[in-house]
Amino acid sequence: MIFVSPAYNVIAVPIERIVPNTYNPNSVAPPELNLLYKSIKEDGYTMPIVCYHSDSDGMYVIVDGFHRYRVMLEHKDIYERERGLLPVTVIDKPLSDRMASTIRHNRARGSHDVDLMSNIVKELHELGRSDSWISKHLGMDKDELLRLKQITGLAALFRDINFGQAWVPEDEEKEATTPEKDLSSEKEGELQPV
Repeated sequence: MIFVSPAYNVIAVPIERIVPNTYNPNSVAPPELNLLYKSIKEDGYTMPIVCYHSDSDGMYVIVDGFHRYRVMLEHKDIYERERGLLPVTVIDKPLSDRMASTIRHNRARGSHDVDLMSNIVKELHELGRSDSWISKHLGMDKDELLRLKQITGLAALFRDINFGQAWVPEDEEKEATTPEKDLSSEKEGELQPV
């Protein structure tokens, strides 16, 4: 089968049938969002919104282009001029691949909210994706991935990491070397010398 890029099949979709995804970590500051509005006002929509079509409810879920979508939602002049229609290309991929697509689109042109990005890493782990899959598909080296996992603070994200046995916690070390003694004669709450 010959691969055909989605950009060769742009469709006009009513904005009411488009919904944002729940995981996009990209944020745009007000000056840049205002510039995007001016760009769309002057030049029109020059890039389609990338969506996934949900067969269950007939909605189009945004993979890339949330801020272009937002401009139409927030600016009546754009909505009216475009007759409430947004140019859309459709990709058909499972959720983890759509998340990876969103991140690749974002990383190729801007910055991310670190907390939201670490939540994406957490969600991908919960979907069963390995560190190597995440690194490969999100374009991260292992140090960056480790930092994002540390932000979430969840031990489950570190289950695939082999930690060395270079040290033993102090309490365990004392227990291993201190002979047991009978504490039944000691008064409760009183400290006894060791």
